[in-house]
This record gives sequence, C-alpha cells and structure tokens, in this order.
Amino acid sequence: MEQFLRTELLIGKDNLKKLQNAKVTVIGLGAVGSFAVEALARAGVGNFLLIDSDKIQATNINRQLYALHSTLNKAKTDAAKERVLDINPNCKVETVRIFVNSDNLDEVFKEKPDLVIDAIDSFSPKVRLLEYCVKNNLPVISSMGAALKTDPSAIKAADLFKTHHCRLAERLRGELRKCGIRSGIMCVFSEQPAQMKPVYPENLPEGTEEFEKNSTKILGSLPTITGIFGLNIANLAIQKIIDSSALPSQIFKQLK
Repeated sequence: MEQFLRTELLIGKDNLKKLQNAKVTVIGLGAVGSFAVEALARAGVGNFLLIDSDKIQATNINRQLYALHSTLNKAKTDAAKERVLDINPNCKVETVRIFVNSDNLDEVFKEKPDLVIDAIDSFSPKVRLLEYCVKNNLPVISSMGAALKTDPSAIKAADLFKTHHCRLAERLRGELRKCGIRSGIMCVFSEQPAQMKPVYPENLPEGTEEFEKNSTKILGSLPTITGIFGLNIANLAIQKIIDSSALPSQIFKQLK
C-alpha cells in the first residue's frame, strides 16, 4: 500500500511484510498505550488485540490520544479500534474490555501473539502479567512510571533488572525475583527522580470529576513524557518484530 512507502524505503519490503503479518497484544490504552498503538498502526502492524476496561474521562484529555471531548464516556477499546482502522482499514483489530489479572491471563493469551506491550498501571496485575509472559515465552515490552517526570532526555530503554531511579521498576524487580525471574523483560523507564509527590483525592480542586476522586492517589503527568514512553515502546516493538540485528544499516543501533 502506498501509505507504507516511507516505512518500506527504510526497512525494506520483507521487513514491512513482517510488520503486516505480526500480531501485537496491547494491554492498557491510556497515556502510554495509546501512543504505542498509534505508532505501530502507522508503521504497518497488521493485527492487534487491544485490551482495556476503562471509559474515557475528562481528566484523560491532557495525555491520552483517544481522549477528546467527542469521545467522553466511550470505551477506550472502541475508540482505539476506530482510530486504528481509520489509519489502516486493512488492519485486523480485536478488542477485549476487561481488567487483566491472574484469573483471565490464560483466556487473554489463548492465541499467542508475536509481542505483548504492557502499558497498565495497577501493580499486582502488572506483576502477574510480566510473570506470565516470561514463563510462557511471550516477548513483552513493559512501561515503567511515566508520571511525575518532566525530562524527555532521561527516558531510556533497558532490561527491567538494569533500570534505576524508578520506584515502580524497583518494586517489580522485588516481586519478580520471588517468582524466579531475574532478567528478560525489556522496558522503557525514566532516569529522572519523581518531580512531585502524588496528590490524594481529599486535596483535589473543587469540581474535579468523581472518576479522579475515587482514585487512591493521583499522579501529575505531561503528554510529552507519556507520549515519548509510548513511542519508544513502539520503536522497540518494531525492532523486535523485524529482528533489527539482521539489518545491514545502523537504523536500530540502540539495542545492539
């Protein structure tokens, strides 16, 4: 297709075909996940399973790609599917509106994808998802904490067990070691220490929607940082799918 000409010119016809044949499961379609899906759809990935349990809220608009005044209260999975198909009508997009946890992982992965993108926030489900992927040989790229950060130059990619200055990654390592896992999870993280403390519901400004008031804590975030996280994850996914080590050029020098 003509729309993928620029991608093909850079990576070649055979690698574009790999993207078009690939199936990527994305869990979490918020600030990070939405940008990851966007880039992969535009790059030519031909098959998606998109998973999220939430509806779009007003306070999502500052950082989430699918969050618009025209999509308020719409399921994120529906908004994501519509956007992907508007980018590439030939893409095959399946959606599941569930909260992923240890009870439904077998059902989620009844058909094995080529790659899993973990863009969920909840800690315990994230642990179980990463454990499941490693133990079932499912390649996974995980997002660490993008909230409370302001410096785009501090965003890096590394194995989860080689990250630093990320409290979420530190906690995940501790739990995953209990499961016998000590490597094998590529992630995107920030080296920058948190720039503020979380805000708790009782301290929110008057008039804040109930969606936020029902949260345990609220983390300040910028669309620039969360978007860069998602785009970095998509770039790593492209490298993984096409096996960048086989490329003659230095296009994907980062992971070599």
